[in-house]
Amino acid sequence: MKKQILYNKKNKEQLLEKLNEENFQRITCSFYKYLNISNPQALRDSLYSEWNNLKVLGRVYVANEGINAQISLPEFNLEKFKESLFSYSNFKDIIIKSAIQEGLSFIKLTIKVKKEIVAYKIPRNQFDMNKVGKHLNYEEYHKKIEEGAVIIDMRNQYEGEVGHFKNAIIPNVDKSAELLPKVKELLKGRERDTILMYCTGGIRCEKASSYLINHGFKDINQLNGGIIKYAHDIKNNNVESKFIGKNFVFDRRLGENITEDIISNCHQCGNPSNNHIDCENQACHILFIQCGDCAIKYKNCCSKKCKDFIQLPREERKQIFKEGKIKFTAQISNKIKPQLNKLT
Repeated sequence: MKKQILYNKKNKEQLLEKLNEENFQRITCSFYKYLNISNPQALRDSLYSEWNNLKVLGRVYVANEGINAQISLPEFNLEKFKESLFSYSNFKDIIIKSAIQEGLSFIKLTIKVKKEIVAYKIPRNQFDMNKVGKHLNYEEYHKKIEEGAVIIDMRNQYEGEVGHFKNAIIPNVDKSAELLPKVKELLKGRERDTILMYCTGGIRCEKASSYLINHGFKDINQLNGGIIKYAHDIKNNNVESKFIGKNFVFDRRLGENITEDIISNCHQCGNPSNNHIDCENQACHILFIQCGDCAIKYKNCCSKKCKDFIQLPREERKQIFKEGKIKFTAQISNKIKPQLNKLT
């Protein structure tokens, strides 16, 4: 009997080499569903075994409250993948959303059992997933915008920095756990107003809408399928986008252009740029926005300090880091700017 494989054991170099050998097209897609899963670990193992055999790559979270997945798979295995997914009776109505722009998104398959499929970390008594906001298609969403509804971005600040709906409120937070209390604070006094929520694929709006309803908000609406579905719908119907800029994604692509507008700036020189990058110094690895000129100047690093460090001999770097002579503190992009001014 063939041994069941439940975890990836290859390193990054081996994974990239295997990807480079592929002679077929991959597609990137995502899906989620809130539902009761009694044994997440058993489901996790079953999914890994099936999807690994289908050459699926990506990041999947399974919890008692549901499933959240962003994956890449061979185009020729799409139907087999759907058969696998829909063979689970509670997954039959899941909607799979395809990426707006393709590219190298994932290099391995990771399926983890989590406490939550979105890490809001709010008490169970502050939401009821049987009571969520109204799901609006792009036409209904546009109509509400034109009627003067309040638009709230249910993503992190660094996502909204490169792309957002016009006139949207963008919470200044960096982590999901900070988001819901901040949104409630920003919307204080508007409990009876029409609220329009949006996020990348819809999942963050589900629990967020339930949270706001639980806290007295009367007219909560969410963009059905998120920015991903919205982009496909307006393109297919030849409608002008009310979302401007880039849709940030949590994979190696780091973004998909919805419009050609560049609404953000390089965090080093201030010139227009919407290119997110992780600092090349692995001891830092901070996420920030960098233009092409600064990428050359700083060798894909966030600062001169990091650039100088990565050019040292490997053994010297290891020794410096081991002795704690240089400390690199990872911070999200909206907190990095004053730090970069000091380090550059």
